[in-house]
Amino acid sequence: MTALSSQRPVSQETSSVELEIVELTPALHAFARRFLRSEDDIDDLVQETLLKALNSIQLYHPGTSLKSWLFTILRNTFCSNYRRRKREPVGMDVTMEQVSVAPSQEWALRERELRQAMTRLSDDRRRALTLVAAGTSYEDAARICGCRIGTLKSRVSRARETLHSLLGNQLID
Repeated sequence: MTALSSQRPVSQETSSVELEIVELTPALHAFARRFLRSEDDIDDLVQETLLKALNSIQLYHPGTSLKSWLFTILRNTFCSNYRRRKREPVGMDVTMEQVSVAPSQEWALRERELRQAMTRLSDDRRRALTLVAAGTSYEDAARICGCRIGTLKSRVSRARETLHSLLGNQLID
């Protein structure tokens, strides 16, 4: 691995800029605290910023604000890292996504139990419940069933009570 000084000619101006960068390190730490809370993450961000600044010190124009240049590098580094983390979930994020998928066989069993319980309902209650559960308004469902709205609501309520007593709390998960 080659040292930074062997990659470019060392001048008196460059070494004074490097010393000024070292002096601005506490200010970089303070600025990084605006973005991050963990001291380890802050140290990593500042270290990455210093590395980028020293590797591209030839791009710095003497006479301009070195502090602003370093703060810009730090902010851009933080933004790039943030976007990368959002784009590429790692570790527990990926594991939790895989764990959170419900097993399909449990839902298949519940569906079968619900279908069996539905067959125990009277035809008028099953039809009323099915229409309302499918999103049909009570007015339209009452018209389809050929009854008044109050009668339809009563049928739906009684169908729900019957299903609840047949299935218990199995559907409330």
